[in-house]
Amino acid sequence: MVKMARKTLTAAIKEGRILISDGAWGTFLLSKGLQIGECPELWCLERPDDVLDIAKAYVAAGSDIIGTNSFGGSRFKLEGYGLGERVREINQAAASLSRKAAGEDRWVMASMGPTGKILLMGEVTEEELYIAFKEQATALAAGGADALCIETMSAIDEAVIAVKAAKENTACQVICTFTFSKTLKGEYRTMMGVAPQEAAEAAVQAGADIIGTNCGNGAAGMVDIVKQMRAALSDVPLIVQANAGMPQNINGMDVFPETPEVMASYVEQLIEAGANIIGGCCGTTPGHIKAIKAAALRVGNTGR
Repeated sequence: MVKMARKTLTAAIKEGRILISDGAWGTFLLSKGLQIGECPELWCLERPDDVLDIAKAYVAAGSDIIGTNSFGGSRFKLEGYGLGERVREINQAAASLSRKAAGEDRWVMASMGPTGKILLMGEVTEEELYIAFKEQATALAAGGADALCIETMSAIDEAVIAVKAAKENTACQVICTFTFSKTLKGEYRTMMGVAPQEAAEAAVQAGADIIGTNCGNGAAGMVDIVKQMRAALSDVPLIVQANAGMPQNINGMDVFPETPEVMASYVEQLIEAGANIIGGCCGTTPGHIKAIKAAALRVGNTGR
């Protein structure tokens, strides 16, 4: 008997479903012993059981969509650890581990973070960025990713190149999320001065299937950002992955203050604002995801 292929994320969303993604990976890796200055992505090869355990923990918490330990998996980032020639090996392993945990019933949303290079400063060319994102994207696709999440973006030019590289060289759906902070004028902007509407429109024009926002804000701040993106694009699926509040430095450690219950209390507002996929970013745990899932079940359609 031939197993049916998973429908795409956008197909599931068109059915009216609210999907739940996972939470933080960096926070989890640190709790498992990752040292400051150590390459997180190398754990996919050297400590795969620990990486698999993170993915499984989010499956158990109720995530429909599982991320990957590949946020800093571009050649530019890995070269800083002397691992530039292991891009494909590391990224393919990252996706493969999450695929193993996700099984056939959940989606793998592979993480692709910023390169750290700024086009406007002449630190890199468009072609070099495209090649780097293509290299990472194709490796993640080979490892079993269903979607590629170009996340935590602040510059439109880098995001657009990443979206095109992923879209043109893989069969994966492409997600693009930006990180915003509130200005003194009370407006949300990325570090490069990009507004939510502007970011959303540019990502879709580049070919993104799903747009959204992650990091930079707790759940409360994300409500306004989602509203602005939804006002700009009424029909494009939106994902939101908030931090567990804004970090507070306590005894030299960053502590994220929002409890699972606090984050879950904003789920209804996020759905009303237009979010189709809800998960977590920095500081969130399987406990947060479990609470978000329970809140979504009370509000919307999360069934298969």
